[in-house]
Amino acid sequence: MKNMITKTLIVLSVLVLTLAAFFYVSPYPGVWVIRYSFNKMAVETNEKLEAFVPAHINSKLDISYDDNDSDALLDVYYPADVSNDQLPVIVWTHGGGLISGKKSDLANYCKILASKGYTVVSIDYTIAPEAKYPTPIRQLNKALKFISANPGKFKADVSKIILAGDSGGSMIAASAAAVITNKRYSEATKVKPGIHARQLKGLLLYCGIYDVNDLNMEGDFGKFLRTVMWAYFGEKDITNDAYAKTAAVIDYVDSNFPPVFISAGNKDPLLEQSLQFSNALKSNNVRVDTLFFTDEQLNLGHEYQFTMDAYGELALEKSLLFLESITK
Repeated sequence: MKNMITKTLIVLSVLVLTLAAFFYVSPYPGVWVIRYSFNKMAVETNEKLEAFVPAHINSKLDISYDDNDSDALLDVYYPADVSNDQLPVIVWTHGGGLISGKKSDLANYCKILASKGYTVVSIDYTIAPEAKYPTPIRQLNKALKFISANPGKFKADVSKIILAGDSGGSMIAASAAAVITNKRYSEATKVKPGIHARQLKGLLLYCGIYDVNDLNMEGDFGKFLRTVMWAYFGEKDITNDAYAKTAAVIDYVDSNFPPVFISAGNKDPLLEQSLQFSNALKSNNVRVDTLFFTDEQLNLGHEYQFTMDAYGELALEKSLLFLESITK
């Protein structure tokens, strides 16, 4: 009996040490934990939004935008009762910390936007660490190229395209916009623009990362960010990686960047990223509409806009006013 207990303890010790080593040499264990939690929350958030979805929204699901890429699928939503066959196009890139999420997580929010007179496209991209930077930016540009070449499939006016994103999706959308409008950034990232700059009318950006060189790595959220950066770039520290640091789109903003609506909750740990990016845009004379909150009594966290309370409705209202101003 004593020998059996000893052997069991040895086996358990080996398993614990092996698991600890796995966490040290690969981002996957941390990613799997985060991915499970994030995917569960995304499903719950989408389900809660179903109550706000109006009737008469048409959907076209799982359209391939790149036949050579099994992850390259998109969903399209547009109002069934609108006679206009050429609606402005919102292309939304989902969040999930770059390591989780899928296009269907945004289904109900996309339907809400579509009901306001837009064609809304939600894209899938390859999440990390299954793919590294800048794969999602390339995929988004390929999706844009496909949409632009096939307006009839989407009831779309492809001369009026808006990029949108939340969290990691905002990071991807902002980078794609810089690729499209700034040749220097396209060359630095080695990503080809999918559409012409004149087609891109603006961006909706919620609670994203725009400067990977200035992230707060303290506390539990810092641990999460370290896992995300390791998964996305394939290395724990990108301090000396010049190519990885091109992900800091804030360093490549110029006056050609399109108009932006940007927002984040007052308790979002990434709030400072949005504030800094907003300031960078303004300093380059880019039009910026912002929605930030100064009331310290509020508790608006990351992705607050997907909760249809007073503040989520305010964010939607402000987004729609911005969209109308850049498309009409």
